[in-house]
Amino acid sequence: MVHAADICLTPPAKGASASAGRTSADLGNCVLFHDLPADALADVSRAASLRRAAKSATIFEQDAPANRLFVLIEGRVKAVQSTSDGQQVTARFLRAGDPIGCVALMREDRYPVAAIAETECRLASWEASTISRLAQQHPRILTNALIYVGAQLRETQSRLREAVTERAERRIAHALLRLVQQAGRQTAEGIEIGFPVSRQDIAEITGSRLFTVSRTMSKWESLGIVKSGRRHITIRAPHRLLTLAEDG
Repeated sequence: MVHAADICLTPPAKGASASAGRTSADLGNCVLFHDLPADALADVSRAASLRRAAKSATIFEQDAPANRLFVLIEGRVKAVQSTSDGQQVTARFLRAGDPIGCVALMREDRYPVAAIAETECRLASWEASTISRLAQQHPRILTNALIYVGAQLRETQSRLREAVTERAERRIAHALLRLVQQAGRQTAEGIEIGFPVSRQDIAEITGSRLFTVSRTMSKWESLGIVKSGRRHITIRAPHRLLTLAEDG
């Protein structure tokens, strides 16, 4: 695994580089900075450090001091939580525009998960004290953060409800549909999930056994509902998958 020291492929950019027009436009598309006035977005951009993370780089470790907030500008990141016996569980996938390490803004001491680059990534980041100051100056940032955290909480609640009340097939169908909503792209064969995702990832985010996920995916492949290869999944019959999610 690539560790935190390897995250920066090029030196972090500050000041003039971080306030370039492209960076401001990129940050304006990020969840935390929606609807910020131009002058507020310029403040945020000037304070940002820009970084690139190699594929498989650890952006931060679980339980590390939550001293920076990151925003993913380009690429895909996986949030992973380790259990007391050393197993790793995929908590969620993050896409361009998502904040990473929101706890730094909420003044929490430690990151509850590790963040790992699934692809080469471009990120902006701020020290916790800096993003807190910017949020005080521009309260819309904090409002956006609360909206984002609330949406993540609702998704977590839905996943917990599904784990308790639904059969594995429905949980797997719901998980695939969420990933399609996050990162689906149309191809000649159907809707491809636009980043690497393994059957083990699906098992972890649905609370299912890997054997169950493999058996279910193989069954759906034989029925023409999905196509899966090495860490790539394409939904060939989205309406049939939706029916499975709704009716089991």
